[in-house]
Amino acid sequence: MLIGIIIAVVVTLIITAVVTYYATASSLKKDADSKIGNAESRAREIIDDALKTAETTKKEALLEVKEESIKTRNELEKETKERRAEVQRYEKRVLSKEEALDKRAEAIEQRETGFAAREEQIKQREEKAEELNRQRVQELERISGLTSEQAKEYLLKTVEDDVKHDTAKLVKELESQAKEEADKKAKEYVVNAIQRCAADHVAETTISVVQLPSDEMKGRIIGREGRNIRTLETLTGVELIIDDTPEAVVLSGFDPIRREVARIALEKLIVDGRIHPARIEEMVEKAQKEVDSVIREEGEAAALEVGVHGIHPELIRLLGRMKFRTSYGQNALKHSIEVAQLSGLLAGEIGLDVRVAKRAGLLHDIGKSIDHDVEGSHIQIGVDLCRKYKESPVVINAVEAHHGDVEPESLIACIVQAADTISAARPGARRETLETYTNRLKQLEDITNQFKGVDKSFAIQAGREIRIMVVPEQVSDDDMVLLARDISKQIEFELEYPGQIKVNVIRESRVTDYAR
Repeated sequence: MLIGIIIAVVVTLIITAVVTYYATASSLKKDADSKIGNAESRAREIIDDALKTAETTKKEALLEVKEESIKTRNELEKETKERRAEVQRYEKRVLSKEEALDKRAEAIEQRETGFAAREEQIKQREEKAEELNRQRVQELERISGLTSEQAKEYLLKTVEDDVKHDTAKLVKELESQAKEEADKKAKEYVVNAIQRCAADHVAETTISVVQLPSDEMKGRIIGREGRNIRTLETLTGVELIIDDTPEAVVLSGFDPIRREVARIALEKLIVDGRIHPARIEEMVEKAQKEVDSVIREEGEAAALEVGVHGIHPELIRLLGRMKFRTSYGQNALKHSIEVAQLSGLLAGEIGLDVRVAKRAGLLHDIGKSIDHDVEGSHIQIGVDLCRKYKESPVVINAVEAHHGDVEPESLIACIVQAADTISAARPGARRETLETYTNRLKQLEDITNQFKGVDKSFAIQAGREIRIMVVPEQVSDDDMVLLARDISKQIEFELEYPGQIKVNVIRESRVTDYAR
């Protein structure tokens, strides 16, 4: 590197001299010859000086390079020694790890050998345990005289009996607890509602009696060749019964409104005294208008009494018609008003909308107002009427569900069901025919007799209680609880009855002996 620098310096000097020479050639041409010698000598001196300088620089550079190389070599040797020492440390660590791994591998091999031996021992023990279990089962079967399947069936039967006992006990406890709480609340609500609702005891029949001032009026009512009575019966659709009853005429008819029209017309004719076909027709027409007015007034009075507003005028008129309709001897309008009042009171007790409850209670039997003229049950007729006159879905569902034909979709519907039952089942509210009563008693006994284990059953308390005697060998004490529940559900499903029926199951064991 230094040699190159020296050569470059020499060449530069030469080139400088040549350039200088040629530059000054024109001016120095005259004395060139004289100065050539001086220039050449000067050049030689410069070259010699340059060579000396270059040599000196070269030597200095070589010394520096040598010193640098020595220094570098020392550093490399030092670093190499450090690296070798570090490698030796790593080698020692790797060797120690390898030794540890070898020891662990030996330990693992020893453990695997021990595990294999233990697994063999466990296998032998399992085989021995299976053999002992087989011997135990055989010995148990020999001692008990039962096979394993028979023992399993016996065990399952025992467990089933225990579970049935626990289930019956739990059901009984839960039912008792629920009944106590429900009865307490229900009695409180119902007693409150009934005490605050004053209702009349009404008993209607399908006949009306018109009192006469004297028996000679019977002849005038019959008329010449019976024309008066025929005219009255034709215009009203009611049968007039004129018999030996003193000073009375009986009006018989299935339609209560027609019977009322006939009664009013006949009373007017008796007061007027002029009884002939033309006068009869005039009085029947007046009586019809009077009854229509009464119907409208009764409907409005019922809505006003209950406190229900905004009912369609046609529904008001149909409510008024129910004044002349009876069910088991109970007046339909009075029953509807009573159900509305009870529904409102019960709804107030549990925090529901009292107005909606009263509305649903008042309209629940609205179908009975025209069930003589329209095909179908009074429930379906009532639902159709409520839909036709834009009643709310809650009211419609309450009307449809009040006899359990569909599931109630709101608490209002449940309240109307309860209020309807309370109104119908209270003492003196309804009268049943003897045939209906005896049929219900027979059906009640037939339902209970179809259950397994029932020996005899007796309907008592006018059909309010069914007393059931069971076979002790077939029905246990635990089975009695479930049997009573099943019979109650079956009675609810198959039988229609007012109020509630008590199911009383009796299991009795008797042993008879004689002392001689």
